[in-house]
Amino acid sequence: MRVLLQRVTRAEVRVDGDVTGAVGAGLLALVGIGPDDTAEVARLLADKSVDLRIFRDEDGRTNRSLTDVGGGMLVVSQFTLYGDTRKGRRPSFIGAAPPDLAAELVEVFAATVEARGVALGRGRFGAEMEVELVNDGPMTIWLDSDG
Repeated sequence: MRVLLQRVTRAEVRVDGDVTGAVGAGLLALVGIGPDDTAEVARLLADKSVDLRIFRDEDGRTNRSLTDVGGGMLVVSQFTLYGDTRKGRRPSFIGAAPPDLAAELVEVFAATVEARGVALGRGRFGAEMEVELVNDGPMTIWLDSDG
């Protein structure tokens, strides 16, 4: 599983011009699922995302978590995080999980975040989405179940 977290002042996702999910200050989580990922991995990375101390404290240091600052999270599935560009000029996505597994585990990730009391916005799995965000910092963190 791969999660690209971006600390944001705001973010939203639209499908066919309609907003399907939005958050104010918090995190945008782009979530990619691999074929060997499990619900346990999805829950672990969701908890890690919520608990990462990447928000500023009163001294400007990154000492606060998403729950410490009362932030929200926008979760958007993104199989392209498994794009392999080692050969040629066209990425291969055969390293991504099949859609049924991916949809299930993205939902496990989102539900775990929501169960932690975090305000949650969601993209729409499998849809063509437009994601708009204002990256705060900028602060971008890569989480990978392999390390």
